Amino acid sequence: MLAKNELEVLAAIVGKENVETSQASKLVYSFDATPQFQAMPDAIVSPRTPAEVSQVVKWCNEQEIPIVPRGSGTNLSAGTTPLQGGVVLLMKHLDKILEIDEENLTVTTQPGVNTLELMEAVEAKGLFYPPDPSSMKISQIGGNINENSGGLRGLKYGVTRDYVMGLEIVLPNGETIRTGGKLAKDVAGYDLTRLFVGSEGTLGIITEATLKLIPMPETKKTVLALYEDMDAAARTVSKIIASKIIPATLEFLDQPTIKVVEDFSNIGLPTHAKAVLLIEQDGDAAVVEKDIAKIVSICEDNQAIEVSMAASEIEAEALRSARRSALSALARLKPTTILEDATVPRSEIANMVEAINRIAEKHQVEICTFGHAGDGNLHPTCLTDARDKEEMERVEQAFEEIFTTAVALGGTITGEHGVGAMKAPYLHLKLGDAGVGAMQSIKQAFDPKNIMNPGKMFANENRKRVVVKQ
Repeated sequence: MLAKNELEVLAAIVGKENVETSQASKLVYSFDATPQFQAMPDAIVSPRTPAEVSQVVKWCNEQEIPIVPRGSGTNLSAGTTPLQGGVVLLMKHLDKILEIDEENLTVTTQPGVNTLELMEAVEAKGLFYPPDPSSMKISQIGGNINENSGGLRGLKYGVTRDYVMGLEIVLPNGETIRTGGKLAKDVAGYDLTRLFVGSEGTLGIITEATLKLIPMPETKKTVLALYEDMDAAARTVSKIIASKIIPATLEFLDQPTIKVVEDFSNIGLPTHAKAVLLIEQDGDAAVVEKDIAKIVSICEDNQAIEVSMAASEIEAEALRSARRSALSALARLKPTTILEDATVPRSEIANMVEAINRIAEKHQVEICTFGHAGDGNLHPTCLTDARDKEEMERVEQAFEEIFTTAVALGGTITGEHGVGAMKAPYLHLKLGDAGVGAMQSIKQAFDPKNIMNPGKMFANENRKRVVVKQ
């Protein structure tokens, strides 16, 4: 707990109105979108400028007070839970788009800008920022960068990392550095920009970002393909990629997910299908027409029982929105919803889905699966009740087996959600002890006092999913 004089120091830096210490405020920022992780911070501090961020960080470092940077708290890996108390650093005042540079095709933004608002701002100028996490209506750019967020368009366009050209960063000692910039080429020294993307707030605080833009695609078309079995849907994914077509979107939903999403969205999804592929292509009109025709043919050749094309952009957007609502739809069924993102090579999707179903049956837990089929990023989602301790133990065992299986198939424990506290116990499965040790050395070099988002990325001896601290 911070003493009165310590709170006064923070208030002198950011203004008294930007330091919150009420029990209600602390409770609000004690958790994020990740189930079963909660801990109370000592204060919530909202700097108004990058200079104030620097001053707060420098003081916290001197006092060895933990700092947890936070955007909208939509992450799914317990990345913004203040597990060791300290200061939650809100970016709500750093919410300006500083520049849209049409000559260099970049946008320079502060971290608190809403993702969808940034996308709409650049689209108004005929430009395109592709990363589209499902939380884009709520999430902030700073959080996207910290987590290296993906999205439905990741197969064709890549993830957040692929669009971050430069950063302004406050280091744990309070010093400010700039990395990268509006350059197509820059090999001056280590690539610190990429190091900080996906670092989950464990190395420093991002106060500004320069992001790459591309021209807005001319047109797009959307296809829905229905299947009676998962293997046929998985074969279709492989055949589409093997035919040298890279769709903008290639999404998968299993039957339990289809039923729940349809009940939630009421747009006429085919609940009788065992699996659905949502496929979208964008670009030059003639190329899109040719690619879509070939995609439809591949779907039909691989046992799709029905292939239909969205008749309008309104209908296409309804399909995309329905897919993005999968987590919200599933969350209505049980008190606790745990969504993971085990990722495998595309060729292993069918094997991974089969393994998920087998593991769910073995541990007697309910798991629905959907995700980004085109890049192998699956979202096994467990519907459970945290009050049932015995069931939660089985859920824990099931997910550990899912992660182990994903790695054995050449995959990883997380494709886009990040490690945070939730998957820290499993990081060694992917990197090995030597790999984790190398990362810890980087952390120690930047943050020797371990004030930046402590308890994330690296597991302690207690490898339990549930962490509650009041």
